[in-house]
Amino acid sequence: MLIAVTAIVLGCSTVRNAQINSGTTFAKDALAPFVADGQLPGAISVFYKDGLQETACVGYANVATKRPITMNDVYMQCSQTKGFCGVTIAILVEEGKIALDDPVSKYLPEFKELWIQESTENDVKKLVKAKNTLTIRMVMNHTGGFPFEISAKQGNIKGGGWSGGAPLRQTAAIAAASPISFEPGTKAQYSNTGIDIGAAVIEVVTGMRWEDFLKKRVLDPLGMTSSSFLPTDKQLKTQVEMYDCVKDASAKYREQNEMQQRPYNDAHVFASAGAGLWTTANDQLKFYKMLMNLGVGENGVRILKEETVKEILAKSTRPKGMDGYSLGLAAPEEDTEDAWFGHGGAWGTNCMVNWHRKELKLWAVQLCGDPRPWDVARAEAETKFFKYAIDNAKGNAYTGRVK
Repeated sequence: MLIAVTAIVLGCSTVRNAQINSGTTFAKDALAPFVADGQLPGAISVFYKDGLQETACVGYANVATKRPITMNDVYMQCSQTKGFCGVTIAILVEEGKIALDDPVSKYLPEFKELWIQESTENDVKKLVKAKNTLTIRMVMNHTGGFPFEISAKQGNIKGGGWSGGAPLRQTAAIAAASPISFEPGTKAQYSNTGIDIGAAVIEVVTGMRWEDFLKKRVLDPLGMTSSSFLPTDKQLKTQVEMYDCVKDASAKYREQNEMQQRPYNDAHVFASAGAGLWTTANDQLKFYKMLMNLGVGENGVRILKEETVKEILAKSTRPKGMDGYSLGLAAPEEDTEDAWFGHGGAWGTNCMVNWHRKELKLWAVQLCGDPRPWDVARAEAETKFFKYAIDNAKGNAYTGRVK
């Protein structure tokens, strides 16, 4: 087994991070048949439990050239970007610079008066003035009433998509001038726009572009050197290419998605907090292990306090009965021993963590559509790993003991 152990002193306490290669191949064995028949071009799977880790890179980042997929290949993580915005909001809450129930209009005055589209008849929209005050909490947990994307960022518009079309402050201004779907705080509607509004608030408060604040306070401290909104040409040579799922046949290469249009690093690309951050599996692990470790990266750098992660990231900030969602992260209404929190992305990426049991499961692919027949096999592999990790931990507890 490969063992990597580091000890880092934080204040008066010592954080010890141990990562042991599990030696298991549960995910690799489960996914190999789907790679062999071409249905699954390539995938990365990571299972982690309290120091024990299984990493599987199966198949190809580019099927045509037979380039193997690796932990350092860049890919678009899409909506997983929302969690990064959630962390930056949490940083400012922790520092007392904003509060979750602050009106958005305190920082962006254009949101002081909002109009709800009550109905449409004969192409005439009936609008009513919103009564509830829109808060930072609402825009970050998808209860603000905003559309998925503003009109200027719709995928069918040239240069549109979540990383194209408009800067964050312009996105916020367009959203404020457009009708919303319901009274703020009364329903849930998944929205990239709401998260972008949260990022625009950060720009006002910090005086920095949101992507620069993210880099300074999260990416750089965690050592996430391969994550950005503008991947370099050199990085894009390692891109995990995109494919369409095809039933009972090989996946079909897709040059681009309308919500993610080439070129990926020219002047049409703007940072979006709702989706748009390019990353690698190795970089993603650094971010999600920080969340799993309640604010501390594996390098020993603290990004957030424990209570901040527990109270406003690991559990829902929505009213009861609206399902779970915190600040840019899918999170349970009740934080129990079995509770996971994290996020997925449009092309199939996903990472979830359980801070109670120090567990993590990461999945990285670049696939559009369905079916995804390997999901059942992958879930079975996950179950096997966590059972193995528990059994292994029990065995280690007695190693070296003498009766």
